[in-house]
Amino acid sequence: MAYSETRIVIGGLAHVPILIFVANFIKDMYGIKIEEAKDNVVKEERIKIIEIKDTIVNEGKAEAIKEISNKLDSIEQKADEVYEKVKKKKKDKKKKKKNN
Repeated sequence: MAYSETRIVIGGLAHVPILIFVANFIKDMYGIKIEEAKDNVVKEERIKIIEIKDTIVNEGKAEAIKEISNKLDSIEQKADEVYEKVKKKKKDKKKKKKNN
């Protein structure tokens, strides 16, 4: 016996709540409890804060710090240059693809 499309669709929709109930039942049986998951997420490690008061830095250390900061600045400049080059190459590739 053949069924109409509307009857098949209505029958399928009638079974959706049953499938949802079965899925929730299985999830409750084997899933993690929400409260346990919240406890795991909330735990954090404390950060130690070190305060330095009235310390004198040797001239050698000050020079080393200046050298390191200068090197860091040059590295940042090179990184910016490389980023701009990569960005330009990507634009060129997009233009070539559009032209083809």
